[in-house]
Amino acid sequence: MKDDTESKRIIRRVGQESEATMATRIRRHMSGADADPDDWVEIWGTRIGRVLSVVLAAVLVWWLIDFIRTL
Repeated sequence: MKDDTESKRIIRRVGQESEATMATRIRRHMSGADADPDDWVEIWGTRIGRVLSVVLAAVLVWWLIDFIRTL
């Protein structure tokens, strides 16, 4: 009986971490859905900050690859 419970827990966890669920979570995160819906400044500030962080991460990865390639 304990193995059944453990198996169901693992299957539920895998379902929660599936690609579709992760894509939805990322989309909600980047759109600022967790910000106060009554405060448009907070929503747009959250969106801008999160997009800038992704852009900065991409630039840093590009810089690192370029730096390693020139060694």
